[in-house]
Amino acid sequence: MSHLKVDFLRILLTRRMAVSLVMGFSCGLPLMLTLTVLQAWLKAEGVDLAVIGLMALVGLPYTLKFIWAPVLDRFTPRLFGRRRGWLLAAQAALMVSIIALGRADPVGNPGFFAIVAFLVTFFSATQDIVVDAYRREDIADEELGLASSLYINGYRIGMLASSGGGLILADHVPFSMVYLIMALAMIPGIVTTLLTPEPEVNAAPPDSFRSSVIDPLTDFLRRPGAIWILAFILFYKLGDTMASAMTIPFYLDMGFSNTEIGTVVKLFGFWATMGGAMVGGVLTLKIGIRGGLWLFGLLQALSTAGFAILAQLGHNTAALAGVIAFENLSSGMGTSAFVAFMAIQTNKRFTATQYALLSSLMGVPRVLAAAPTGYLAQALGWVPFFIACTLMAVPGLLILLRFSTWRIGAIATAGFNRN
Repeated sequence: MSHLKVDFLRILLTRRMAVSLVMGFSCGLPLMLTLTVLQAWLKAEGVDLAVIGLMALVGLPYTLKFIWAPVLDRFTPRLFGRRRGWLLAAQAALMVSIIALGRADPVGNPGFFAIVAFLVTFFSATQDIVVDAYRREDIADEELGLASSLYINGYRIGMLASSGGGLILADHVPFSMVYLIMALAMIPGIVTTLLTPEPEVNAAPPDSFRSSVIDPLTDFLRRPGAIWILAFILFYKLGDTMASAMTIPFYLDMGFSNTEIGTVVKLFGFWATMGGAMVGGVLTLKIGIRGGLWLFGLLQALSTAGFAILAQLGHNTAALAGVIAFENLSSGMGTSAFVAFMAIQTNKRFTATQYALLSSLMGVPRVLAAAPTGYLAQALGWVPFFIACTLMAVPGLLILLRFSTWRIGAIATAGFNRN
């Protein structure tokens, strides 16, 4: 046990893990500046609700980032290398665009305002692409679970800083100042990019249109079981995603107040998710990514079933806290293993392109599977609905069972063997 603790601390206190945490913060910070904070600003300015809703379209770069990811794989900036060069450029442009958004006029010049907001999401998505590629290339396969958990926690801290911190600041200073402060909060990420080394990759980068766009796809699809890997990415968190889409209406139906929801679900749940991601990262060091996917997948399914129990109990704050703690812990653990799994599937020659494609695919259930959940909840009732969501976890676990010798990565310690 002491040997395991020493090994864990040795890995945790490395430059690579610190970079994962800081880069997670830098990626999470801009997200809410074009969502929660932007919506609050537009509402305060008296902008029509229909226009506020349309502003959600500026977030399209987050789902379409695979389109320009091949450019980041193929070309290498003259300074700082392929990953650090692009990352520094994206972070500098992001910082400038956040400041520009704060100085834009949402009422007097809404078109320019929307363009600048779009630039914020574009440069933010570009930063995401490069950070994901850097983490894959910088971290050893067996350490990806822990690095992913630190990245996720940093990401959530960044989101909390920009959403919660930004809204609190908006009660005391103009929104232009809020955005300036948030832009300055990008400095730690820029400093980290300057100080951290370029990852060593033996494979040569793509040198043509075909090798940067077509080859990443054919490289992945030619692998044994490639279609099943894609299916697994679609189904692994499907039940969890469907249940999450209806939780707020469910809480309200159970008689919980907005204060109870905010305190227990949001604040308490935030720390539970952070703890879950960290525990998931630590456990994957011991049991490997495949073992983690199995264990955390089962826990995710059981936690979804907890909502069915809560539906039977009704308004019970203690039960709500228990369900939220279990659900967020298991979701955090599952996400850390899942993100590590996707990273390890990429070929280091095409890391940015392949990871962007896989992460975009991961977001499909969040949109498509969540869309009909309201109809299902109305038709079935809350208890059968959450039971159905629990059962939706089965396909992902069956796919994992189907590939007992599934090649998850290049090392046996990840939990899979080569085909």
